[in-house]
Amino acid sequence: MHKPLATFIGLRYLRAKRKNHFISFISLISMLGIALGITTLITVISVMNGFEKELRARILGAISHATVQATGAPMRDWPELVEQVEENPDVLAAAPYIEQGVWLHGAGSTGAYLRGVEPGYEARVSDLADNMLVGSLEQLEAGTYGIVMGIGLASRLRAGIGDKVTVIAPRLRASPFGANPLMKRFTLVGVFELGEYETDSGLALVHIADAGRLLRMPEDAVGGIRLKLEDMDKAWQVAREVSDRLPGGYRVRDWTQERGNLFQAVRTEKTVMWVILSLIIAVAAFNIISMLVMVVTDKQSDIAILKTMGARTGTIMRVFIVQGSLIGIIGTLLGVIGGILLAQNIGTVVPVLERFFGFSLFPSDIYYITELPSDLRQYDVVRFALMSLGMSLLSTLYPAWRASRTHPAEALRYE
Repeated sequence: MHKPLATFIGLRYLRAKRKNHFISFISLISMLGIALGITTLITVISVMNGFEKELRARILGAISHATVQATGAPMRDWPELVEQVEENPDVLAAAPYIEQGVWLHGAGSTGAYLRGVEPGYEARVSDLADNMLVGSLEQLEAGTYGIVMGIGLASRLRAGIGDKVTVIAPRLRASPFGANPLMKRFTLVGVFELGEYETDSGLALVHIADAGRLLRMPEDAVGGIRLKLEDMDKAWQVAREVSDRLPGGYRVRDWTQERGNLFQAVRTEKTVMWVILSLIIAVAAFNIISMLVMVVTDKQSDIAILKTMGARTGTIMRVFIVQGSLIGIIGTLLGVIGGILLAQNIGTVVPVLERFFGFSLFPSDIYYITELPSDLRQYDVVRFALMSLGMSLLSTLYPAWRASRTHPAEALRYE
C-alpha cells in the first residue's frame, strides 16, 4: 500500500485472476501483438539497413564520392593538382581520370563507359583493385593498350583474357578519306566483379595515357580528379571547397547526382515498410482498448465504490491507464529484446530455416549477396519502442475516461 492508490489498484487488476477469461485472453493477445510488431519492425528495418549499407559499399566502391572536372580545356599538370586536393583534411585520397562513353566491339558489341586511370592512384579511391577475378590493375601500363572490364561487359562482348577489343569513341578525326571516328584496338588483360550490375556490365578501364591518346588529348592532361572522402555525406560541400582552391574554373559533381535516386528509392521503401509494419502495433493497441472497455464494464461496481469512498476522477482514470500501459510496456520490452536478438542473429537463423524447409533464399548462382545482411541501429530501436509506448498510452485514454464517467448510483442500483 506504499504505492499510489491508482498504481496499486491498476497492478492488482492486472495480476488478478478474472472470472471472465476472455478479458485475460485479449490482454495476452495485445501483449504478444505488440511484442510481435516490435520484433518484426526492428528485424525488417535492420535487414533493409544492411542491404542499403551493402549497396552503398558496392556502388561507391566503383564511382567517386565526388569529382572535380575541368570546364573547357583539360586539366594540365595533374600530379600537382592531386597534391593540392589531398591537402584538404576531409579528402582521404584523390586520383586523376578521363571518362568517355564509347562503343566496344569484340565477338559482340555494346556501349560502355571508358575510364582512363592511373593504376597506383585508382587503387586508393575505389575497390576495383580488390575485386579482380582475373588480372590486376597494375597490368594497365602506358603504351600497351590493355583494358580491364566488368564480368558482365566481358560476357556481352564474349571476350576472354588476351582477346582484342576495339574501342570506338564518339569523336571524329579528319583524314584524306573524310571524317572517321576515333578507334583503337585494346587487349583484355583483366576482369573484375564488384557485385553491382551497372558497374559490372558497363565499365571498362584503361591506362590514363592510352585513353588520352585515343581521345587526342594533350599529353599529361586529364578530364578531372576523383575524390574519396572521410564523410561521404559532405561530398558536395567538400568538392566545392576543393574546386574553389584550385586555379581556373571547374565543375563539381557528387555521388548523389550519379546514384542518389537509387538510395532515395531505398529510403522510401524503408519508410513504406515502417508504416505497414506499424499497423501490427496499431492493431495490438486497439486490442488494449477493447480489453480495457470490457474491464471497465466488468468493474462498474468497484469503480462506484471507489467514488463513494472519495476517489477523484483523475484517480479512476489513472487506474486503467496504469493497467493498459503496463501491457504496452511488457509487450514493448519483449519485442525489443526479441528484435535485437533476431536482428543480430539473422545470418544464423535464415540458414536453419533454409535447411528445414529445403529452399535457398538467395541462390549463389543468381544473387551476389548470398546471406541477409543486418545493420542494427540504436536510433531505430529507441524510435520503435517510443512509438509502441505512445500507442499503448493513447489506447488507454478512452477507456479510462469512460470509467471516470461512471455514476455510483446507477452502477450500484441492482447490487
